[in-house]
Amino acid sequence: MTLNFTIEEYQQRIQKTRASMEATGVELLIIVDPSNMAWLTGYDGWSFYTPQCVLLTLSDGPIWYGRAMDAKGALRTVFMPEKDVLSYPDHYVMTPERHAMDLLASIIADRGWGRLIIGVELDNYYFSAATLFSLQKGLPDASFVDANTLVNWQRAVKSEQEIIYMKRAGRIVEEMHKKVYELIEPGMRKNDLIAEIYRTAIIGADGHGGDYPAIVPMAPSGADASAAHLTWNDLPLQSDEGTFFEIAGCHRRYHCPLCRTIYLGKPPAKFLHAEKAVQEGMEAGLAKAKEGNLAEDIVLAFNNVLKKYGIDKDGRSGYPIGLSYPPDWGERTISLRPGDKTVLKENMTFHFMTALWGDDWGFEITESLIIKKDGPELLADYPRKLFVKE
Repeated sequence: MTLNFTIEEYQQRIQKTRASMEATGVELLIIVDPSNMAWLTGYDGWSFYTPQCVLLTLSDGPIWYGRAMDAKGALRTVFMPEKDVLSYPDHYVMTPERHAMDLLASIIADRGWGRLIIGVELDNYYFSAATLFSLQKGLPDASFVDANTLVNWQRAVKSEQEIIYMKRAGRIVEEMHKKVYELIEPGMRKNDLIAEIYRTAIIGADGHGGDYPAIVPMAPSGADASAAHLTWNDLPLQSDEGTFFEIAGCHRRYHCPLCRTIYLGKPPAKFLHAEKAVQEGMEAGLAKAKEGNLAEDIVLAFNNVLKKYGIDKDGRSGYPIGLSYPPDWGERTISLRPGDKTVLKENMTFHFMTALWGDDWGFEITESLIIKKDGPELLADYPRKLFVKE
C-alpha cells in the first residue's frame, strides 16, 4: 500500500479538524462527504452509494465505517490500523427494514459516546434524512449539531504535495483541450469527441495517469450553450455554432478545471464582444487574486469590467477546488461573489469561473489558480482565447 501523503500530513489535518471541533463545541464528528473522508484518512473507493463515514472525537479516531465488502478497500487506502476499520454486514444494504446507521449508533453508544455533542454534515449530498433519523433514534441522549462544512474549511489552504497533484491535473487538462481542438470539426458526432476527451483524461500527462473527474464534461453547442450544465448528445457538430468545453484534469482525486470555447466557422460579433470583455475582466480579477485581499475583490474587479461592456453577470464567478468526488469538484465553502469577505491566504486554490450565458449562446474562458503573496499562479497553461476553426 502506498499513501498519497505522509502520516505526518494526515496527523496535521486531524489536528486542524480537532481544533475546529473544539472551537465549535463538537465532541464527535461524523463525516460522510467522501472528499472529507479521503482528506482525513486517505480512503479512496467508489462506495459512496451506500452509507459510510469517518468518526473523529477530540481524542479518538479517525475510524472508518462502511460496508463490509468495502472494508478491504479501506485497509488498502487509509493510514489507520485494522482496528480502526469497522464495517456492517450486507443485510443492511438497500432495505427498508434496517439502516447501516442503526449499527453505527450502537457502536457509538458502546464506546461511551452516546451523550456527546455530535456534529453531522446536514447539507451534504451523502447525508440522508434516513441517516439522521437512524442516528437520533439510536442515540436519544446525544445532541446533534450541524457541522456541514467544518472539514471543508480545513481544506482551503493546500499543502505543497496537494499543489503538486493539482499541477499534474493542470497538465492533463491542457492535453484534453489540445485533443478537442485537434479533432473537432463539423459533422463529427459529439459523443465521439467526448470519448476522446475521456481517453486523454485517463491517459494523463508527463507520465502521470488521470482519474475520473467529479463532474462529467459539459459541452453544449449553439442554443444549448445558453444552459450552464448540459452535457453531450450523439448528434453531429454543426458549422456556425459555438461549443464550450467545461472539463477538468484529475490526478489522485485532485482537480484542475479549465474551460474554453470553440467556434466552428466565423464567429459573430457577440462572441468577439464576449471574448474581449472576459479577457479584460479576467485580467482585472486576477490582479486581485493575492494574499490579504478578499474573495469578493476578485469578482468585483471582473464585474466592473463587464459593466463597461454592457454585460451583467448574475451568480458567483468562482469557487475553491482541490480533492473531490462526484457530483462536484468544488469545495462548497468560499464563493467568488459580491459579499464574500473571506480573506485570501497563500496556497488557496480557485476556479475563476468567468462564464457568460446569453439567450441562445454560451461562452466560457476560465482559469484555475493558486493564491500567492504577490499575485496568482495558474495551475494550467493553455491559450486564453476564443478558439476558431473555419
